[in-house]
Amino acid sequence: MRAAIASADVGDDMFGEDPTVRRLEEVVATRLGKPAALFVPSGTMANQIAIRCHVQPGDDVLCSDGAHIKWYEAGASAALSAVQLVSVGHGGLFTADELTATFQPERTDHASPPSRLLCLENTHNRGGGSIWPMHQLYEVARVGRQLGLRLHLDGARLWNAAVALGVPDAEIAAPFDTVAVCLSKGLGAPVGSLVCGPQDIIHRARRFRKMYGGAMRQVGVLAAAGLHALSHHYGRLAEDHHNARRIAEVLSDVPHVHVIAPQTNILLFDLLPPLPDAAEVTARLKAQGVLCAPFGPRRVRLVTHLDVSHSACEEAAQRIRQVLCDATL
Repeated sequence: MRAAIASADVGDDMFGEDPTVRRLEEVVATRLGKPAALFVPSGTMANQIAIRCHVQPGDDVLCSDGAHIKWYEAGASAALSAVQLVSVGHGGLFTADELTATFQPERTDHASPPSRLLCLENTHNRGGGSIWPMHQLYEVARVGRQLGLRLHLDGARLWNAAVALGVPDAEIAAPFDTVAVCLSKGLGAPVGSLVCGPQDIIHRARRFRKMYGGAMRQVGVLAAAGLHALSHHYGRLAEDHHNARRIAEVLSDVPHVHVIAPQTNILLFDLLPPLPDAAEVTARLKAQGVLCAPFGPRRVRLVTHLDVSHSACEEAAQRIRQVLCDATL
């Protein structure tokens, strides 16, 4: 990847003149079955630009319980697009009936904010990397269309969902007007995301990218990393899923620990009394060379990725098990 960065052909992407960026945008748009794509620095920017393209100030945006756009994007939807985020369902996924029950039509008295946009997240971060079943994804999208909603997919980990389901990326992206994907998570690029959709929306998105400070110059050095990641790292994502399952297996019988079975590369486990809280346990794990994060007062989050080999994950699992068992003594 570093060699690809060093040898990248570059130009001024502010003027659409960086050939490596243009190639990356073409590759990702084709993979997702969309007419166009726009390279941006981060997944948060990709989501926020897409939201801005679809809404008017004062609209409601419907999203899953625990959605990244609501929990981890610094209130950007309210600050930048002046919209309200309304949660649907519980635990990250929801049904078409739950969507219909939450939807708010535009009223003639203008007293209530209309629901304008539906955002889904696949895989779902706070849900432990959970995957939308394809039939449920398509049914929720279909009902959203019937209700007159525009559809955006936060697909930062879409690649993981596609690999786990064994389906092409485009099948997951198909029902949505816009899709955001990330190159810097499981694929291992140092930076970069894309927002994909119709030509007119991506043309509009380009203006918002400039407005939000995301336009860059000779950025082909970063696009080259993304192209390398898609060509060389996509096929190994299943290894991360396997490693997460292996860690879960090692921890499955530890007393006072509830392991949430991973579907992809995110593993969550809950610490039940008398175990210490997540902050204390993650500090003890750090002292043993295992880096993970508190994900609430009593929940710990681990993410497997290409920089952690199978043997390293096996070693980490054993160290985690030992720390947890010692904590119960």
